[in-house]
Amino acid sequence: MKNEFDYIIAGAGSAGCVLANRLSADPNIRVLLLEAGPRDWNPFIHMPAGLSRLVNFRSINWGYETEPEPALNNRRLYWPRGRVLGGSSSINAMCYSRGHRADYDAWAVAGNPGWHWDAVLPYFMKSQDQGRGASELHGTGGPLSVEDLGHVNPLSEVFIQAADQAGFGRNDDFNGSSQRGFGLYQVTQKNGRRCSASVAYLRPISNRSNLTVRTGAQVLGLTFSGNRATGVTYRRRGMVRTVRAGREVLVSGGAINSPQLLMLSGIGPAAELEARGISVVADSPEVGANLQDHLDICTLTRCSQPVTYDQISELKVGLEYYLHNRGPGTSNIAEAGGFLVSSRKGERRPDIQMHFVPALLDDHGRNRLPGDGYTLHACPLRPKSRGRIRLKSADPRQPPAIHANYLSDPYDVDMMVECVRIAREILGQPAFKPFRGHEILPGAEHHDRKSILEFIRTKAETIYHPVGTCRMGSGNTAVVDPELRVRGVEGLRVIDASIMPTLVSGNTNAPTIMIAEKAADMILGKGQALEPTETEQGQAA
Repeated sequence: MKNEFDYIIAGAGSAGCVLANRLSADPNIRVLLLEAGPRDWNPFIHMPAGLSRLVNFRSINWGYETEPEPALNNRRLYWPRGRVLGGSSSINAMCYSRGHRADYDAWAVAGNPGWHWDAVLPYFMKSQDQGRGASELHGTGGPLSVEDLGHVNPLSEVFIQAADQAGFGRNDDFNGSSQRGFGLYQVTQKNGRRCSASVAYLRPISNRSNLTVRTGAQVLGLTFSGNRATGVTYRRRGMVRTVRAGREVLVSGGAINSPQLLMLSGIGPAAELEARGISVVADSPEVGANLQDHLDICTLTRCSQPVTYDQISELKVGLEYYLHNRGPGTSNIAEAGGFLVSSRKGERRPDIQMHFVPALLDDHGRNRLPGDGYTLHACPLRPKSRGRIRLKSADPRQPPAIHANYLSDPYDVDMMVECVRIAREILGQPAFKPFRGHEILPGAEHHDRKSILEFIRTKAETIYHPVGTCRMGSGNTAVVDPELRVRGVEGLRVIDASIMPTLVSGNTNAPTIMIAEKAADMILGKGQALEPTETEQGQAA
């Protein structure tokens, strides 16, 4: 049978959009990009402040839930993930954060040559169009627009002042020479509009004849000839079709969908697959394992002045945005934040991240609280707890079982308590005095460790950074090798956040785009694996 495409990309999220752009730049390479969700036509996607509406839009959101979490009072946590062109970059808060350089040096030391900081920085820069201009650490002319916020609520500036008063310092560039400190996030926006991976990488190349984009196309499984991946089977408009890839199949479904697709296709823990009636192509026990996420806890305070976004007129915001492309509609809501080193001894790099929201935010915004207030998110950056993705069924239409296993390590428990302590310390500074009402959550009744921990078990939620379920590594147990080729088979790679060996110290969207930029060069034979230097090995220790 004649091959229809050279490369088939399963998933048009952040990584998939990058791959589609870079691979199809050669007119002789035929690329098929498949996305289960629709095109990104919803206007709330492109209006930054519209993100508050997207959390419940099931047409563009997988809307996953975890299995009952033992350390969180057996709650099922809500995990929104983008199911639309651009994936989660079309529904996230647009914060541009790369993490810490030591994160990547640690990847290299753990057996991933070519993934240390000096090797990945050029790909961050290649992807970027930095609104402040080019520098040693920032690039211009790339597809992904990174800008300063066009509108900032006055409370966000108050928060930065309070963090400074608490001794944590200021920082106007979390991706600069130092990550530590507090300031305003730069955002993936262009002229006040969301710059998702779809907007950045797909929209400019919509006329390429060698690129085919099919939405509403859910990949059901991979096809093989022996141990070589030959294509995919997908369902679209009620029809099931199989397409062939002449060179490679690239799986870019993210930390949940990618391991699910591998297991459905016979790559995973053999005993589990056989129990589901799935024929084993490659026994790979770590597929779905090594799941990591940033668990987040919010401190909510009543505001004594009506300056928050809680009571703002949505009609007025919408008119100002659509008529003039300015105002609160351009806000990413989580405008300010920062990175700090906790009181734990021995830490050199930030181990807690914060996002400040000048509004009351509870249960991902699904629980609207009355009145005015402000919310401070805090999460430990390098959790030690590990979870797993498992199949519930051999039916691709059924979501997998997500066992996040939060707070299974005592270190994470201590760090979450520390997050609450430091959040209260910042919110208690003099800068907030003119605006401070009573604390809503945790509330005055939660001050000893036992009651604070119970509050955490009752209210902690994901801050949307799952990674690690198709771990990259040099050992035989790793799911993919340092060139992201799936072990045990040929013609198949996984390229997305699932390949991260460990979480980065920050938001995961920019690193995912970097991974895909680097992977595209590897596929095209442009990449070069570089060994970490002795200095970098020391930094990662």
